[in-house]
Amino acid sequence: METMVGDIGVVVVEALRAACYKESTIGNYQKSIRWLALLARKHDGVYTPALGAEFASMTTSPRTGRFSVQRRFDYGRLVTVFDSYVLTGRVSLVMRNRGGGMEVPQCADFVSVGNAWSGEMERRGLAAATCNSYGRAAREYFLFLEASGITTLEAADGTTVFGYLESLRGRWAPSALWTVVSNFRPFLTFVQRQDLLDALTMARARRWHQLVPVLAESEEQLVVGACTSGDVPARDAAITLLALVTGLRACDIIALRLTDIDWRSSTLGIVQQKTGNPLTLPLPAVVLVKLAEYVLGDRPVSDIENVFLRSLAPHLALADHASIYAITRRTFRAAGVTDTKAGTRMLRHHAASKLLRAGTPLPTISAILGHSSPDSTNVYLSSDTEQMRACVLPMPAGTRR
Repeated sequence: METMVGDIGVVVVEALRAACYKESTIGNYQKSIRWLALLARKHDGVYTPALGAEFASMTTSPRTGRFSVQRRFDYGRLVTVFDSYVLTGRVSLVMRNRGGGMEVPQCADFVSVGNAWSGEMERRGLAAATCNSYGRAAREYFLFLEASGITTLEAADGTTVFGYLESLRGRWAPSALWTVVSNFRPFLTFVQRQDLLDALTMARARRWHQLVPVLAESEEQLVVGACTSGDVPARDAAITLLALVTGLRACDIIALRLTDIDWRSSTLGIVQQKTGNPLTLPLPAVVLVKLAEYVLGDRPVSDIENVFLRSLAPHLALADHASIYAITRRTFRAAGVTDTKAGTRMLRHHAASKLLRAGTPLPTISAILGHSSPDSTNVYLSSDTEQMRACVLPMPAGTRR
């Protein structure tokens, strides 16, 4: 196995080309390799993980003298690839998070409680997205306590809950703090701290029920037309149509597997990521055709079970909700619909509203959308103007206008 920076660099570049990376991306890797080779001269050109760690820490731009996010990403990415080769003898091209490492608490008590909470969530079988949200709320609370000089959960009192929520106001919109509260409450219940739960209730973070707009019929026709006419790639068209017609959540579109599609019966069957409930939905012909076009013609060759993969190498499953939003936004722009925020939340709301206007009972809509509680569907009543007008009582005779 090669140990010289230059020799490892040759192996890495060959692996990148074999994985069909763009030449511009390969060029960025080669640039980082050259800088790493210069640093390695003091070690006779030999690469070690310690040298890689030193290289990854060089995040200050010599041109500006300031911290460079791009340098941190490029150098950290290269070191990850080099380390994988040194440790395993092969080049791993697993994607890294551009945001860098996640800050974690250091106090032993917080680490222990955090691990216990992670184990409890796993035991309950919570969805991965739910575990991430619940875990993040607890982790950020621990970090706030450490910054305040508190090293054990036992030493925390109700005022720390107020301080924690206040510390988030610079990063979270007021309308989003309710999400933090709802993600934080299960953890406090788990550790049986009623005093902290009482403080969380006293914080009175309220949920904002924003009215989500729906597409006009003309806009919907433009989007469907762009998807069916070939104006957008088959993958993007299939994803947009799935969200538009079925109201699937972004996480369920990402997790959709090839085996979930029953081509003969034109249905898909999944276990929802958020609720863990099974769901079977019919696939209209317009959606099925685009799915088949993508799977048979455009989908990269891969052993990954997910239906939708990255179009650029490495051809992995889509990463997160932001990937779906970027795809639907591109599709809407190609269709000429630019005044609408084309996220899956809006498309999900649109699908539910169409069902409601067609006279579909709320329990049926709830089942189609995969709501864990039928009450969650009531928010869509706000978009059915005609039925809401039918509920208005006439003014009594003689009432002043």
